[in-house]
Amino acid sequence: MLHPGELAPAFQTQDFRGQTVQLSDFHGQFVLLSFFRNGACAMCNLRVHQLIQQQPAFKAAGVQTITVFESGLQSIEEHVGQQQAPFPILPDPQAKLYDLYQVETSEAKIQATMQRPDLQEHIQAAGEAGFVLTHEEGSNFHRMPADFLIGPDQNIWMAHYADYVYDHLPLEAIFRAVEEAKTAFSS
Repeated sequence: MLHPGELAPAFQTQDFRGQTVQLSDFHGQFVLLSFFRNGACAMCNLRVHQLIQQQPAFKAAGVQTITVFESGLQSIEEHVGQQQAPFPILPDPQAKLYDLYQVETSEAKIQATMQRPDLQEHIQAAGEAGFVLTHEEGSNFHRMPADFLIGPDQNIWMAHYADYVYDHLPLEAIFRAVEEAKTAFSS
């Protein structure tokens, strides 16, 4: 696992639109780097929907968003890409970025997700937002999400490895960390 204070692993790849994305291009800015399961994952799509809704606030706070999916181009185009996110969506079907950031797979955490009392509530919320449970052929069912808040210095400020499928860094915690950092830098 990666930890706060460590240098974020550098990468260069292409988003699903063919644009080159490299972490070093965001030096001097905060970056929310979010790893998801696969392009068809309903709860992952719900979180992307939430991130899209938060983009004006993220921009105002100086936070760039990059998302990663363990899916090929076709799945992303058919599913999460339909949301027209104003940030990069990176296809990573070989899980190279997942390995670089030590994002795990866990049968035990998938089983724990299935036992959570709020699971149906999250499935319903995803469905109401237009994201239905869909199996992606060849996807890694045991893939877990992870979120990293990377600072302007390219160091990891927050690292969150999910305990269940819809476990992500709370948006409020991201905004609070960025605000605290700006306050610390200005004093």
